[in-house]
Amino acid sequence: MCLAIPSKVISINLETNMATLDTLGVKREASLDLMQDDVVVGDFVLLHVGYIMGKIDEEDAKESLKLYAQMVEAIKEEEEELQKINNAN
Repeated sequence: MCLAIPSKVISINLETNMATLDTLGVKREASLDLMQDDVVVGDFVLLHVGYIMGKIDEEDAKESLKLYAQMVEAIKEEEEELQKINNAN
């Protein structure tokens, strides 16, 4: 299964063909080598294992990021509940 995370382009280095992305509040570098479309600062893109795979509409990106945040919150709640159960035993 492939999981690509929507990320916002915050800078581009044309010399290295790399972009700096904001992914869920974390800044990271990603390669533009697999992109055929032009990417500009402010675009939302799909990031997968260090490569930008494609562009994504801003509205779709924000909806996806909202769903990711909900999943992360659900996982945290589940881990807290398991911790409570383990501490009670």
